[in-house]
Amino acid sequence: MNDVTTQAEENHQRFIRDVRDSGLVWGLKSDQGWAVCESNEYEDTDVYPFWSDEAQARIHCRDDWAGFVPESLALDLFVDTWLAGMSEDGVLVGTNWDEELSGLELEPDDLAEELLGAGSADEEDDADEGEEDDEDWR
Repeated sequence: MNDVTTQAEENHQRFIRDVRDSGLVWGLKSDQGWAVCESNEYEDTDVYPFWSDEAQARIHCRDDWAGFVPESLALDLFVDTWLAGMSEDGVLVGTNWDEELSGLELEPDDLAEELLGAGSADEEDDADEGEEDDEDWR
């Protein structure tokens, strides 16, 4: 593995660990919606980047995203509503991208599995909560 790939994987693992610990995911939001960009890996595919802490998200509030501010999402809402909606719409999710907007691009379902770990019956029972917010993920 090269240094860039190794760093991206380390950033991703930190994302999983920190989000599980805090119960929050951080994205960038403006009056027009959430920050999104084109994939670095796949043609005609959008990626929504998220970070595990506010400070890392805030670093990216410059250039094209100067009008954006960090906003948190509860982990259960992120998994149950956002990742499910992103999966349906065929977009990807980026985790803890660095200052050059480089990092892993993942299928939303794969990220949900990682965040939930092995899962439990209680988590599965709660999966239907928040369905009225399905359109909010955009």
